[in-house]
Amino acid sequence: MCCFSGPVHHVSGTRIFARSSDGPAGPTQVLAYRMRVGVAADVAMILPLPVPAGCGEDAVHFIDLSGYPRLFDDIAGAFPRPPTAGGVPVSRAAPAPAAPPLVVHAVGAFDASFVPTVEDFDRLDARFRMPPGVWDVRPEYRDHGFAVFKLAGRKRSWWRDRGRVADADDVHPMAFSFPTRDGSRLFFPTVHVHDGTLPDHASFDHELYWQPAGPADQPTGLDGAPAATFDAIVDHTRAAGVTLPSLGCHRRVLRGTFPNTDTWIDLGHPAST
Repeated sequence: MCCFSGPVHHVSGTRIFARSSDGPAGPTQVLAYRMRVGVAADVAMILPLPVPAGCGEDAVHFIDLSGYPRLFDDIAGAFPRPPTAGGVPVSRAAPAPAAPPLVVHAVGAFDASFVPTVEDFDRLDARFRMPPGVWDVRPEYRDHGFAVFKLAGRKRSWWRDRGRVADADDVHPMAFSFPTRDGSRLFFPTVHVHDGTLPDHASFDHELYWQPAGPADQPTGLDGAPAATFDAIVDHTRAAGVTLPSLGCHRRVLRGTFPNTDTWIDLGHPAST
């Protein structure tokens, strides 16, 4: 998803990785995200997450990938070549006055927070909230949680590039795990909110990657990297648990104009559609 708390000049080259996991309290999902963006002021990227109702503020675990900035370059390198055709996507009460600010986590080059509900955005720095009314346009997000990423101080120049497209190695990927309400599918945050608007259709420049639920589903073909190839290129140790060995990886490319929605991948048939 390219969803920002303020205006952006340019967004491109979005890459998202997902895989399922088993948590102590139920199914979880690991998600990693990277894109190129140009902005003129401090902003945050906000990712709605389909978390179970009532999850706490500590439900999301942020993962530091500052030691592996080229993760997505390696993932992409495991595939034969980029496909030429695009895919098709599947598919206000105020908080209590005494509510404390949300916890801010230092995650490599980023500051990150988990916002459990729409109402909890009032506990976040005003610069990093969505414009009023955005979530009213899409009421399906009112029962979601939200991962919010801000750039840490030493890397602020990346967010203040005044329209310059950040180089691929300027900022490492963002990553985290979260409890999911649907363990049979993988969620990709692909809905767009730019300049405070949420249009019905949007321009996509996305590469989606995901690992299957188990080794029996070995990826093959142009949009699949089998386990032996994937393991030979991707450094799973440096990936800090985001990727796993012996599973291989699937890919779907979305380039062009599509309905402005999130994308779900059915783990039972991950190579379909």
